[in-house]
Amino acid sequence: MPPSDSPRPRPAWFFREYEPVGIDLGSPAAVAAYDLNQGTDPDADDALLDRLGVVAGSRLVDLACGTGSLVVQAARRGAEAHGVDVSQEMLAFAQARAERAGAGAHWHRTGFLDYVHRAGPADVVTTKSALHQLPDFWKQHALLNAAGMLRPGGTFYLWDVIFSFEPADAAEHLQQWIDTAGHPEGRGFTRADFEAHVREEFSTYAWVLEGMLERAGFDIVSRTSRTPTHGEFLCRRR
Repeated sequence: MPPSDSPRPRPAWFFREYEPVGIDLGSPAAVAAYDLNQGTDPDADDALLDRLGVVAGSRLVDLACGTGSLVVQAARRGAEAHGVDVSQEMLAFAQARAERAGAGAHWHRTGFLDYVHRAGPADVVTTKSALHQLPDFWKQHALLNAAGMLRPGGTFYLWDVIFSFEPADAAEHLQQWIDTAGHPEGRGFTRADFEAHVREEFSTYAWVLEGMLERAGFDIVSRTSRTPTHGEFLCRRR
């Protein structure tokens, strides 16, 4: 298990990103269930890496890497791949995945706000299904940190629960998502999981994220809303 990256001294009012909200992932069994529920798919990871131009010699940083599938697939193709996460259990699972695949990756126990990228500038920074852990004020600082680790012209990719509906239509779309996405216990994320996400986590509107990305120093190349509740941004660092 990699040691924790040394956090920078923080004032008492700083966000406690080492106490994540949402699903409890404090045990190996919970992390394994999370990986299963996420539907980890190496083929989908490879398709995304192809889209992002990650090849042998590329340098990739995956922020809030979770169980590490994208990082492992990047390392398998010869990229210098860095996985960043606040969870010891997540990183232990990710490191075991890398060892099974014979992939050499770099693991960092730290967060969106604390991670200091000490390697050369990254070509690609990604984050999937995780930025919603931060309230909007702290999202902006996380995006500034992400921009700071990228080379000029480098790629930033964000996928998350992102709301593209109008605020007046929120109740309708959120209820529809919860009603249709929840699975029975043991067969995926449950209705209660999605209810807790809306109630306790910090997903936000696409138009809010657009402003944050631009202020962080990114040009938005494309924005895709796959559903009213999920979407992605593909950006270039100015």
